[in-house]
Amino acid sequence: MSETATTSTTGPKLYLDDLYPGQRHVTGTHMLDAPGIKAFAAQFDPQPFHLDEEAAGHSFFGGLAASGWHTAAVTMRLMVDGLPIAGGVIGAGADITWPAPTRPGDILQAHCEILEVKPSRSRPDRGMITMRTETRNQRGEVVQLMTTRVVVFRRPSEG
Repeated sequence: MSETATTSTTGPKLYLDDLYPGQRHVTGTHMLDAPGIKAFAAQFDPQPFHLDEEAAGHSFFGGLAASGWHTAAVTMRLMVDGLPIAGGVIGAGADITWPAPTRPGDILQAHCEILEVKPSRSRPDRGMITMRTETRNQRGEVVQLMTTRVVVFRRPSEG
């Protein structure tokens, strides 16, 4: 694939204790191109509107569109690179929608907002956050909306 990505991972790792409702994080960017869209689709979602411009032009999408799962995979990469959660971005469930198609040439960026932070009652070393992520293209259009629950570890005690 010839897609390109930029990352914005800087600073220290984030623990549960560092996160709070209303906190926002914006990731780096990732550009999708037609060859990358077709390669992903050929392997994981081989439908004509993801594989062939002519067929796509006569489809619901009116042109080549990336698979929603491709957009989700790019969003995951953006979150892993741009949201420095200690221990990784460990998903525990999600609700996902694609309000607009992702097209060749789109430059995607994830805008994450922490909605809830809940320390675990049974596991004092971790908790769960609920996060809303809007994946936007270069025009600011939301191409994916995802609400996820993520396991996040607490800062280890020194001693």
